[in-house]
Amino acid sequence: MSDARADGGEPGAGNGAVSGGESTFTVIVAAAANLGIAVAKAVAGVISGSSAMLSEAAHSVADTVTEVLLLTALKRSEKPADEEHPLGYGPERYIWAMLASVATFVGGAVFSVYDGVHTLIAGEDLGDPLISYIVLGVAFLLEGYSLRTGLRQVRREAVRLGTPAKRYFRLTPDTAVKAVVMEDSAALVGLLLAAGGLLGGRLSGSGVWDAVASILIGALLVYVAWVLGRSNAQLLIGRPVSQAMRAGVREELLTVPHIIDVTELTTLIQGPAEILIAAKIDFRDVASAEQVEWACEEAEQQLRERYPSIRRVYLDPTPGLDQRRRARAAGGNPMAGPGEGDGAG
Repeated sequence: MSDARADGGEPGAGNGAVSGGESTFTVIVAAAANLGIAVAKAVAGVISGSSAMLSEAAHSVADTVTEVLLLTALKRSEKPADEEHPLGYGPERYIWAMLASVATFVGGAVFSVYDGVHTLIAGEDLGDPLISYIVLGVAFLLEGYSLRTGLRQVRREAVRLGTPAKRYFRLTPDTAVKAVVMEDSAALVGLLLAAGGLLGGRLSGSGVWDAVASILIGALLVYVAWVLGRSNAQLLIGRPVSQAMRAGVREELLTVPHIIDVTELTTLIQGPAEILIAAKIDFRDVASAEQVEWACEEAEQQLRERYPSIRRVYLDPTPGLDQRRRARAAGGNPMAGPGEGDGAG
């Protein structure tokens, strides 16, 4: 029996217990770093009069709110299934992650663009930028450490699944880690833009450079919010597993005794470690009811062994295509009694 590595390294196909704990740690590190950075940037922005620094402060506040929402997502999605939610709470993480992307847009991007445009129109009085340079340097180190934590998790998961890190990052259903990596990357770029705005203003004596840097920071945050919002929307709507994993599931089902065909296969990602499989199965015509029942049990066991993230398997015994054609040619349903299935009253 093959393992997940043989199926193209489907992101989310492995055991999510370890990655779930890592995701929480990654988000906590990012939240702690952003909270301290936000306060320092705000103080530096007020002292120096830099709109780019104030935009960066808004950026860090938005990131902090985002991390709080992501922690909420991780916590609430771990609740076990109950009568009101028989399929569990896994998708709830994508609702909170969607709200986090909205926070990034509203709290960071809108303020940054507004402040930059206001500075272009009204101008600004540049103060001493020394404190801003110090804060930017410290922030760069802290953001870099947070980004390093996120990237290490991405690389470990990619290696475990036997897939390139870029592919894992693009397709991973663990949007909490994706959000941290993207926001920290944007933060580092934003810090460089803010430093460039401060330097340009210092050399030219004009606040235009600082205002342009603020607008660029806002545009960067719009892009991050859009990418994260789209990723979470796809998972909320219902994203299937990759084509390679679907082929692997079909292959595994066909190895089970008494199963001769998979006429229809539906897959759904419900969380980083929660995958639902539903399939219409054509069993051997001579198989007994007991053999069909045990074949379903065997199929579920094999699928879970190959893909530990598969939590729910629903198999529907269905006549094969040839059987349905013969039934239609014979004038109806083979289960019908005399006079039924052919339109007779």
